[in-house]
Amino acid sequence: MAETRVDSTARIAAGAELDTEVVVEPYAIIGAEVRIGSGTVVGAHAVLSGRTTIGRDNRIFHHASVGAAPQDLKFHGEDSELVLGDHNTVREFATLHLGTENGGMITRLGSHNLIMAYAHVAHDCRLGDYNILANGAQLGGHVSVADHVRLGALVGVHQFVRIGSGAIVGAGSMVSQDVPPYCNATGDRAHLFGLNLEGLRRLGVGSERISELKRAYRLLFRSGMTVVAAAARIRAELPATAAVEELVNFVEASQRGVCRERGRGEIEPDES
Repeated sequence: MAETRVDSTARIAAGAELDTEVVVEPYAIIGAEVRIGSGTVVGAHAVLSGRTTIGRDNRIFHHASVGAAPQDLKFHGEDSELVLGDHNTVREFATLHLGTENGGMITRLGSHNLIMAYAHVAHDCRLGDYNILANGAQLGGHVSVADHVRLGALVGVHQFVRIGSGAIVGAGSMVSQDVPPYCNATGDRAHLFGLNLEGLRRLGVGSERISELKRAYRLLFRSGMTVVAAAARIRAELPATAAVEELVNFVEASQRGVCRERGRGEIEPDES
């Protein structure tokens, strides 16, 4: 078993806990309440602070900031925390902040996420697994990102917005409303442009399930019906598959409203 290796120029505060096989590169700074799981590599000049728990086999690149105090004027030093799962990659100059009292006291990221350079995950965000935040993507406070989401470079997401599983948001988009699962959203302000078909195929979703999602999408976003009426029709006409139910439930639960297509009205013929 390989031993933990800490460069002599790094600064590890008393109280920090490093598991086996952790590597800490030159000039990194690790605070007293930081816990780091086995196999994680902390890059040169990275700063890990606050009450931060980091799982196994993460790669935190140089100059990243993980666990700093939130950029929230209502924060007054509460004992909030940040939790990072396993097998995540946090690239150069990315910033991940602690939670706040108004958001449940925790910022949480799951596993297998890629947070590219200069991306920002603000206080009280919740990220699932297998997400990609491209360079400069910015998440406001309290944002929820499910699983297998792709955010393009320089995307800005307004606080409290939810982004559903399998969604993709195009580069440079400004997102002020919820993005439903499996959808493609782009623009300022972001509008829907159909389903994320390539993403669905990469997730192994078969053609029959995709056809059902297409039908549900049309009823929700191209029929002109209310959400209540569209949801009722979907449940009456389509099989109750997990993906269709996830899409409908997400839209029904939205508090901010969901992104929609621009200038669309009537139901289109089924393409499947």
